[in-house]
Amino acid sequence: MNFIPSEAFNSFRAKIRHFVEHELESVSLKVEMESKIPEEIVEQMRRLGLFGLPIPKEYGGLGLTTLEEVIAYEEITRTNACFRSRIGTSNGIGSMGILYDGTEAQKQKYLPRIAKGEWTAAFALTEPDAGSDAANIRTSAVLDGDFWILNGTKQFITNADSAHVFTTIAVTDESKRARGGVTAFVVEKGFPGLFVGPADIKMGLKGSHTHELVFSNCRAPRENVIGGQAMVGKGFSTAMRVLDKGRLSMGACALGASQKVMELCIERIHQRMDQGETADSLQAVHFELADMAIEIHAARQMLYHAADKRDQGQNVTHEASMVKVFCTEMASRIAGNAMEFFGGDGILTNNRIEMFLRDVRLYRIYEGTSEIQRLIISRNLLGRKEKKNVVKS
Repeated sequence: MNFIPSEAFNSFRAKIRHFVEHELESVSLKVEMESKIPEEIVEQMRRLGLFGLPIPKEYGGLGLTTLEEVIAYEEITRTNACFRSRIGTSNGIGSMGILYDGTEAQKQKYLPRIAKGEWTAAFALTEPDAGSDAANIRTSAVLDGDFWILNGTKQFITNADSAHVFTTIAVTDESKRARGGVTAFVVEKGFPGLFVGPADIKMGLKGSHTHELVFSNCRAPRENVIGGQAMVGKGFSTAMRVLDKGRLSMGACALGASQKVMELCIERIHQRMDQGETADSLQAVHFELADMAIEIHAARQMLYHAADKRDQGQNVTHEASMVKVFCTEMASRIAGNAMEFFGGDGILTNNRIEMFLRDVRLYRIYEGTSEIQRLIISRNLLGRKEKKNVVKS
């Protein structure tokens, strides 16, 4: 395992850190109040290449490894979480299905535009009755000549208002469902029968918008099945591959936020000591700070290990679920403890602690709840034991 990034990536990382500290931080509270990222900030993101972090260079992206990408997210989420969210679906769940399983024609058509930030990609999986239980989706697609007719409702679709393409998961064979009856489509903005609902009002990620999507006899051309006709019925595996990486991304976001919150706590302790409080009187606080550092260190090793393993071509479903649980729950604990550090001042938005507290809570839900991750982990463990028992017998 090699967790040491290249010199070229370290240079890019320094640019991201400078962008966060000098551009994003200065508008963070404005975005929080207005629930909107200024277009000039989005344009700077485009110029930095942030919309195409993992997309291969041959399609106009930066071609970062998984390890490099999660480190980039770690840097970006040291400020308001909505900035990462604006680029996140295009880099991850919105476009990776096309990259992993798409035809060459689909890759050539969509990936360069997505990598440039000219088009935003979104992921349409979650439904009112199928959140973390992705196998229970109800949106259907029926072939009618040269078009697939989609009907159903998706909800909490990140960046739906700014998206040009939606990786959409629908049932094409009710009798098979997740076992060969689910298909992934590229649905473009403007396809007849696609409607975007109003923005959801959320507790956190104020500048990142989620919406309901309604498919009402939405017509998608046959060639918009991701991977072509040979991939009809195989969309569930595409969705699961996409989510594995998405869970690592959520871990990175939680890690970056935790690191920043700890740094804010360190500043707060220094202020209290400058005001005359002694080290002895702050011993309990010092211990809590040490626990934060321990958890952050452990989380970083877990995340980097899983990302490195994925870069080696190994399956990381098990590790991605563990990273998702540990990092996101850690972030909630650290943000909650930080409120104790700051006392009454912690509820003031300009101190950012309450903003982080609200934002990191959502990480435990995105890309599958902690409960779903524990179910995946336990099934993997029990499945491995069953296989061992078969071998022994």
